[in-house]
Amino acid sequence: MSVSTFHGLEVARRGMMSQQAALYTTGHNIANANTPGYTRQRVNFEQTEPYPAPARNRPQMPGQLGTGVTAGEIQRIRDSFVDAQFRSENSKFGYWQAKADMLRQMEDIMNEPSDTGLAKSMDEFWNSLQDLAVQPQNDGARRVVRQRGIALANTFNYIYNSLKAVQSDYRNEIDITEKRINSLLRQINQVNKQIGAIEPHGYLPNDLYDERDRLVDELSTYINIKIVPKSSGGLASPNAEGLYDIYLATPEGDILNDGTNQYQLIDSSTHTAFGIYIEYNGTNLDSPVEQIHFYELKQTEEGFENTVDKYQSLSFSNFNTNGSLKGYIEGYGYIEGADVKGLYNKMLADLDEMAITFAEEFNKVHREGWSLHEIRTNTYDPNGYDFFDFGNPPSASNISVHQKILEDVSYIAAASNPTSGTANAGDGSNALNLANVKDAILNYGGSQTNVHTFYQGMIGSMGDMASEANRMSNTAAVLKESVDHRRMSIGNVSLDEEMTNMVKFQHAYNASARMITMIDEMLDKVINGMGVSGR
Repeated sequence: MSVSTFHGLEVARRGMMSQQAALYTTGHNIANANTPGYTRQRVNFEQTEPYPAPARNRPQMPGQLGTGVTAGEIQRIRDSFVDAQFRSENSKFGYWQAKADMLRQMEDIMNEPSDTGLAKSMDEFWNSLQDLAVQPQNDGARRVVRQRGIALANTFNYIYNSLKAVQSDYRNEIDITEKRINSLLRQINQVNKQIGAIEPHGYLPNDLYDERDRLVDELSTYINIKIVPKSSGGLASPNAEGLYDIYLATPEGDILNDGTNQYQLIDSSTHTAFGIYIEYNGTNLDSPVEQIHFYELKQTEEGFENTVDKYQSLSFSNFNTNGSLKGYIEGYGYIEGADVKGLYNKMLADLDEMAITFAEEFNKVHREGWSLHEIRTNTYDPNGYDFFDFGNPPSASNISVHQKILEDVSYIAAASNPTSGTANAGDGSNALNLANVKDAILNYGGSQTNVHTFYQGMIGSMGDMASEANRMSNTAAVLKESVDHRRMSIGNVSLDEEMTNMVKFQHAYNASARMITMIDEMLDKVINGMGVSGR
C-alpha cells in the first residue's frame, strides 16, 4: 500500500507556510534593528508527526514517512545568565558613577591646587602679616592685611556655600531617583500582569518580554536587584519566561535580608509593586537621610499612589546594596547611629573645624596685642579686639572680618603688649605672632596639627576618594560594556545575518512552491493522461 499522491501537496503547503512565518519574523527583526531593548526572534521549526502512526491497522509500508514541517513557536534569543551579569555590573557602575560625579564637583569647588583656592588665600594673608610686621605704621600695609583677611573670609564663605548648594542639588537628585524607581516598579508590575494573562494560553509574548527587560535594566542602574522567575501556570509553553518576582539585593547579588525581612519589590503572585519612600531627619534641604520605607503602590481611578501605611522600613546603615541611589545618599548625607555622615557633610564639618579653630587662635593672639588706635589714644582695652567674627551659628559660611577693622585699619593689633607703659607704634612683633599662627599646633577635630597640614589632609583625603571612585567607575564601565557586548552578540539584530536568513527562507519557500507545481503536474498526468487508450 502506498501513500496518496495528494500527500505531497500537504507537505509542500506546510513548508510554504512555515517558511513564510520565518520570512515575516526576519522582516520583524530587520524593522526593529535599531529599536532600543529589542531582542531578535526566530521561528522554531518542528517536524510534524510521521505517517503512519504505530497501530494494528497501520498500512503496510517500508517505514514511517515524514509529513513536513510546522512553525512551532516564535522565540526570542536571550540569555538570562548574561542578563543577570549585566544588571549586577550596571548597579555597580551606577553606584561608583554617582560617587565619582559628586566628588568631581567637590574637587571643582575646592579647586586645589590653584591660584584662586583657599590655600593660596591663606598664603597671601600670612604674607601680608609679615609685611605688616616690617612696616606696622604703614597704612597701606594695614589695608592689605584687611583686604587679604576679607578675601580669606570670602573664600571660606564661597567654598562652604557652594558645597551646601551642590548638596541641596543632590537632595533633589535623590528625590527624582526615588520617583523614577517607583515609576519603573509600577511599569514592570503592569507588564508582568500582561505577560501573566498571555502565557497560560501557550503564547510567547516576546515584545512584552523585551519591554520588561528594558525596564528592569534601567531599574538596576538605581538599585541592585535579584530576579526570581515564576511560572504563569495554565498551558504555558516550556519556553515561556514566566513572571518576575523582584527583590532588593546585596552587592554580591543575594536577596537583602536584615535578619528579619526580605525586601520584595515586585510580588507576581498578587501583582503588587512595593515602592520606596526616603525619610529625612528634618525638613531642611540638607537634612540627612534617616530611613528608607517600602510602600505598596496601589492603583486608583486617578492613577498610582502610595498607601498610607508603611509595609517595611530599613535604616540606611542596613541599606546594603549597589546602584546610584546609594551613591547619591552616601554623598549627600545620612544618619548612622547618632552620627551624621556623608561626603559633603564630612567636608563641611572639616571646613567649619578648620575655619573656627584657626580664627579662634588668631583672635586670641590679636587680642593680646596693641592696635595703632590704642597706641595713639593711650587707651588699651584689656579685652582686646577680635580680627574675625564667626557669625551665629559659628561656621565657615559666616566668618568675616570684624566690623571695627572694616571701618578703620588702625584697630589691627600689630604691636605686642609691653610689660609697662604704652606700646610702640613701630613695634610689629604681634603682627609676626599673628603670621606664626599658621604654624601653631592646635586641636583640629581631635588631630594635633597646624592649619596648613589639616587642610592638606582634607584635600588629600578628597583626592584619594575621588581617585578611587574614578578608578572603580572606569572598571565597572569596562566590565559592564564587556557583558553588554556579549549580550548584544547573542540577542541583537545583525542585518547581515538577517539578509542571509531572508535568502535562505525565500529559497525554501520557492522550493516548496515548486514542489506544489511538480505534484500538480503529476496529478494532471494521472487525471487527464491515464485511461485514454481506446477512446
